[in-house]
Amino acid sequence: MLSGEYLHSIDAKGRLTIPAKFRDVLGEEFVVTKSVDRCLLIFPESDWADFEQELKKLPRSKNARDYIRHMVGSAEKVGPDKMGRALIPQALRSYAGLEKDVVLTGVLDRIEIWDKSVWDENNSKTSDNIDSITEELAALGFNI
Repeated sequence: MLSGEYLHSIDAKGRLTIPAKFRDVLGEEFVVTKSVDRCLLIFPESDWADFEQELKKLPRSKNARDYIRHMVGSAEKVGPDKMGRALIPQALRSYAGLEKDVVLTGVLDRIEIWDKSVWDENNSKTSDNIDSITEELAALGFNI
């Protein structure tokens, strides 16, 4: 399981240090792609393969095709160098607005990479709405 929150910076070449705790789970290569939340996702290769299998089960509707294109079309295999840095492709950095300070957060089977200012804004909104979020999840059967 991937969990925790880490503040890092992307260097001028587009490299991002992946925390050692995450590298231990990710291994030699992993997949970076767009999220639907204007951040990036990192999947261990095996979890990406599972995700791809789930995508193959989707109907060939317009929305499903668009979603698959969004997720898979931008996916790149990357791996850390000897210093634990991964080169994040420019197109992905641009999509998520990653320029300097970023937050990496473990979210169960994947890692999210957020621009720090967007992360802070998103967290503030979540904190403001946590009661209604909790109520909605309880209505779905999730007990906290």
